[in-house]
Amino acid sequence: MFCPRLRLLPVFAAAAALACPPWQPTAAADFSPAQVQSIESIVRDYLTKNPDVVIDILQAEKAKRDREADVKTAALIAEHQREIYENPQTPVGGNPHGKVSLVEFFDYRCPYCKQSQPSLEKLTLEDPELRLVYKEFPILGPASVTAAHAALAASRQGRYEAFHRAMMAARGSIADDTVFRVAKSVGLDIDRLKRDMAAPEIAAAIEANKKLAEALNIDGTPAFVIGNRVVPGEIDLAALKKLVADPAKN
Repeated sequence: MFCPRLRLLPVFAAAAALACPPWQPTAAADFSPAQVQSIESIVRDYLTKNPDVVIDILQAEKAKRDREADVKTAALIAEHQREIYENPQTPVGGNPHGKVSLVEFFDYRCPYCKQSQPSLEKLTLEDPELRLVYKEFPILGPASVTAAHAALAASRQGRYEAFHRAMMAARGSIADDTVFRVAKSVGLDIDRLKRDMAAPEIAAAIEANKKLAEALNIDGTPAFVIGNRVVPGEIDLAALKKLVADPAKN
C-alpha cells in the first residue's frame, strides 16, 4: 500500500501528510479507525463543496484513456495496413487512385449503415480524390451473409457499386429473396450470380474481413477506418468531410 495523494485535493493531501510522511510508505492498517473516519470526512466534505473537482478528475482520466486507445489503434492499423487499404479482394469505389482512402465496415441490414450511405455517396461525388474501400462485414444474421456474398459476386459482373447502393437503399426487412430481387433490378445475371456466390474465394474474403475487424477491435457497424483512426458509428456529411480533409487530426 502507499500513502494516498490527490493533487487536486489540497485539504486531503495535508491531512494525509500528517498521518504518513511522504518518505515512509504507510499501510492502511497503520491508520486508526478514528484517523480513517477523519480522513474520509475531510474528503467527503471537500468533494461536496467542490463537485467540479470530480468532473475534472474523470475528464482527465477519460482523456488519458482515449490517448492510450488512440496509440494502440494506430499501431494496429499500421500492422494491418495492407489488409485494410490494399487487399485486392476488396471492392473500391470513388477514385481508385485517390489520395485519401476511407474504409467502411458495414452490413446491409444495419439501419445506421443505410443512414450513412447518402452522405458517403454525396462525398464521393464532391471529392474527386476520395477512394472508398468497401469491407463486407455481415454480422446481423443469415440474410446479411447472403447479401455480402451476392455483393462480392456482383463485382464479377462489374456491378458491385450498383448492387451495393441498391441494397443500401432497400427498406424494410432484408431476406434472401430481397437480395435477388435487388440483384435483378440492377441488371445482374441471377444464375451466374448464384454460381459465383458459392465460390470459395468469396467466403474467404468475407472471413478475412471478419478477422480484420476483430484485430482492429471493430465489433459493430458501421465502422470507418481513415488514416490511423477507427471511427465507429453512423456519421453525417459534415463529420465525414472533416475526417477526409485531415485524417491525421480529426
